[in-house]
Amino acid sequence: MANLHPMDELKEKLKAILEVVPQGSEIIYVDYPVYNNGGDVLIMKGTEAFFRDYNIKVRARYSAMDFPKKLSIPDNWIIVCHGGGNFGDLYANHQGLRERVVRDFPSHRIVVMPQTIHFESERKADMAAALFNNHPDLHIFVRDARSYDFATAKFHKCKIRMCPDMAHQLWPLKPTARPRKDVLYFLRTDIETVAGQQQFDREADDSNRLDWDTMFTPMEVRGIVYFQKFYRLDKKLGGPLPTRTFWYKYTDYLMNKAINLFSSYKEVRTSRLHGHILSCLLDMPSVVIDNSYGKNSQYYEAWTAGNPKASLHGASESKLEQPS
Repeated sequence: MANLHPMDELKEKLKAILEVVPQGSEIIYVDYPVYNNGGDVLIMKGTEAFFRDYNIKVRARYSAMDFPKKLSIPDNWIIVCHGGGNFGDLYANHQGLRERVVRDFPSHRIVVMPQTIHFESERKADMAAALFNNHPDLHIFVRDARSYDFATAKFHKCKIRMCPDMAHQLWPLKPTARPRKDVLYFLRTDIETVAGQQQFDREADDSNRLDWDTMFTPMEVRGIVYFQKFYRLDKKLGGPLPTRTFWYKYTDYLMNKAINLFSSYKEVRTSRLHGHILSCLLDMPSVVIDNSYGKNSQYYEAWTAGNPKASLHGASESKLEQPS
């Protein structure tokens, strides 16, 4: 693999998942995103590409909004939980669904796709550990060394393995526009923002500073809200509406918009992990700044530090100053 592009190597590493979700497996896919975080949508697109590439048969798909109260699953189906950065106690809705799946399906294989783990509360971490360690066939993939150390200590009866983010299955993405503008500042505005982002905030202006919720127009955001309403209605009706089919088509549109935007810049400076990963998928220069609990720097050190077009803010000032 010495001659492979660094991104080819990361995509190749995702094959480790086939050891627990073999080619041709029948699965249900749980907790795919129905909200305006483009990073999770990018993960979903990579996950679905992985399923297609390895002939993994998805027999059912459920978001956190339409997962049924009662669900019967054949014994040989594997439950695959969406990856990302919501494993812990910052995002209770998604962690709650994951814990419910582990509790309600003790005889099924459950696989958590690559996640970053972060608990603010030791008590909640211990509660999750007690539940997860009681499951005989639970496999957790993690995206960084800190999550791996935490998981192997807390979830010591589960099978833990490090693996890159599922979005890497999309490599390579082809740029869709000529880069005419210099720097895109793709910066968080949520609970994971850190003070160190202020330097980027000062450099940016309204024309080149965006986040997922500001990249999409108010009408596009309203479209996401309407989809959420349809999901709730569909759950009440018992699932007759083709809601997911239309949502997936809508997310194709949203991802194409993100690719067009990124492609129009020469460089990206971002505090969004998937702003960084999308830049890598497009093979363009990017500088990543950390989030509030070290997710971005941990990911960079584990996987993208070997990419010559990627750099971590503060780790190498000389790399920051290189022309793009």
